[in-house]
Order: sequence, then structure tokens, then C-alpha cells
Amino acid sequence: MLNEPLVDFQGKKVLITGASSGIGQAIALALGRHGAFTILVGRSETRLAQTAEKLASGAFRIVRHDLNDLQGIMPLIRSLARDVGPLYGFCHSAGIVETQPLSSVGLEGLEALWRVNFMAGLEAARAVCRRDVIEDGGGSVLFVSSIYARIGMPGQISYSATKGAVTSVVRTLAMELARRKICVNSISPGLVETDMISRSFAKLSAEQIDALKAEYPLGTGRPEDVGRAAAFLLAPQSRWITGIDLVVDGGYTAK
Repeated sequence: MLNEPLVDFQGKKVLITGASSGIGQAIALALGRHGAFTILVGRSETRLAQTAEKLASGAFRIVRHDLNDLQGIMPLIRSLARDVGPLYGFCHSAGIVETQPLSSVGLEGLEALWRVNFMAGLEAARAVCRRDVIEDGGGSVLFVSSIYARIGMPGQISYSATKGAVTSVVRTLAMELARRKICVNSISPGLVETDMISRSFAKLSAEQIDALKAEYPLGTGRPEDVGRAAAFLLAPQSRWITGIDLVVDGGYTAK
């Protein structure tokens, strides 16, 4: 329809992990601007409340949950659906990054990244896509991946492995859930200046940081750059887009 808006979440409930800061917060704010009822999930209730204060819409729910508790994800989401009604969408933005060379990669640290970056997102998607949780007409699932799933970067072995798994599983989920009209996509940001990236930069020299930033033709990104793209992919109006990984990186991988 010619008069249909490009993005409209009126009446739609979307759950976002990692909504307390960075990209997850930006995605929540973008969805709120377009009328979504946002379910904000994170470890810090205080920081989630700060996100809620910035929302254009007053329709939200704050949910404190540590995603390391994988067993608690399913009952949490099913309980939410019984309380607020069927969900339309889900975005897994929560993530951990560790800058370590191969010689420093330990099994404990690797497992921590796998649990939050990959396993928690997959379990949440499994919960959201249950027939007693998601809307009857279908919905949308979005994973935040990374350009490091596509390119090599020294020191990002564990992080790249988890994001590569995310990008790969999206294609399989898209095919499996298509018959139920559930779209599944991922978005791969480049260097976005967030608190998490700042902590990662603490292990680099000023010269290394400047060299990394100089590689981006359009400069480094802001969380809202990813938030807008995520809102487009999640929107009901994008119902014919599934199984893709959208790169949002200021031209980094176009070189």
C-alpha cells in the first residue's frame, strides 16, 4: 500500500536483551519511537530504568535477568507472554567482547562468551517462537552479530567464533520458521563507539586505536546508526526479508 509507513510497531511487543546500554539501548529507543511495547532485558535494573526514561513511548516492561542463567530464560519469557500478551518480536543484542591472542584464550573465558553471545540468544529465540508466546500471524527475530563474523581480526578469536555461529544459525532458523511466517535475520555492525568497545580499547595503544578508526571510510558508528537499521529489519513491513545478515559498518568491509 502506498500510504503504509516504512516502519510501524503499533500494537507490537518486542523483547530486547542487552537493553541497558549501547546498541541494545539504541534498538529499544528506535522501536519505542515507532510505537513498540518494549520489553527491556538486562542485568541492571537501574540501567534499564535509565533506558526506559529515554523511551518515546510509555509502553515498556523492565525485566532484570542474567543471561548466564540459561535455564531461566524459557520460563521467564513464557511468563511474560502470559502477563503482557503474545510477543511479535525479539532482538538479541546482549554480548561480551574479549580482546585476547590465541595464547591467552582460556576455556572458562570462551565458555562465558558462548553462553551470552550465542546460547542465550538461541534459547530466547526458542522461547519467543513457541506457539503460546508469539503472535498467531508470525513475527520477527533479530540477532546482533558483528563484521568479525566475516573478517579476520587479531585478538578476537573467541568473539569472532560466537558471532560466526550467530550469522550461520540465522540462515537455518530462517528456513525452519518460514512456514510459520517468522522472519529471522542478523545485523553486523562495525566499530560502534559504546562502553563495551571502550573497555576493549583499554588493551590497545592510542596508535592502534587511531589506526583502527582510520579504516572506516565513513568514520566510526554510533549506536543509533545500528538502532535504525535494526528497527527496519524487525518491522512488520519487512515481512519479505529473512535469512540475511545486514552489514552496518560505514564501508569497512566494502574495501
